[in-house]
Amino acid sequence: MRLLLSNDDGYFSPGLAALAMSLGDLGETLVCAPERDRSGASNSLTLDRPLSVREAPSGFFYVDGTPTDCIHLAATGLMSDLPDMVVSGINHGPNMGDDTIYSGTVAAATEGFLLGIPAIAISLASHNPVHFETAARVASDLVKRFQQDPFRGAVLLNVNVPDVPYESLKGIKVTRLGRRHKSAPVIRSANPRGDTIWWVGPIGKIADATTGTDFDAIANGFVSITPLSIDLTAHQQLEFIAEWVGV
Repeated sequence: MRLLLSNDDGYFSPGLAALAMSLGDLGETLVCAPERDRSGASNSLTLDRPLSVREAPSGFFYVDGTPTDCIHLAATGLMSDLPDMVVSGINHGPNMGDDTIYSGTVAAATEGFLLGIPAIAISLASHNPVHFETAARVASDLVKRFQQDPFRGAVLLNVNVPDVPYESLKGIKVTRLGRRHKSAPVIRSANPRGDTIWWVGPIGKIADATTGTDFDAIANGFVSITPLSIDLTAHQQLEFIAEWVGV
């Protein structure tokens, strides 16, 4: 089995190291990650300049680009054949609800999915993560299950894991994405030279954490697995918009 690993926190991330260690015995593993933290990069590709690839002492490759760049470059350039699975993570913090739109962790997995490769994005649901070994073991469990029972076609899974010892997990729930309220406004400030600068405001509070959502699963100690779709068409509005434009 050929595995391609990446993240958005950078090649030096302890979460990525834990993931690589956990999956290393399951097949041929290549790690290609950004050279620095690219959290929030979403699905951006670098098109205005060439990319550079270097190899760290750990054997991980790192790229001066985005998580999406890393997967695209590794899968179509560094590897002789497409991998059997892409695994992105372990993210430092949750990727649930609307956060998945911005997440570089999810974006790396999405790029694999768009290339026709089954993909998993895995995140540790704490902003001060401790139990990377728990998320790494969950990732290993899922990859082993895939080895025994492969998906029929490409599948994209968004996995969030409570930051607790593995033995304390309550189980697994297959969930839908919850929702957040809109983010806070930008924050105006000044740099030491007196120039105006702007900080993006904090994320919004949880708006939908009802039963069946990823937020609810994590709050109750369960691993959340959400299958994602990339069809952005609002199918329920097609007829309305056709009437609105008069066609």
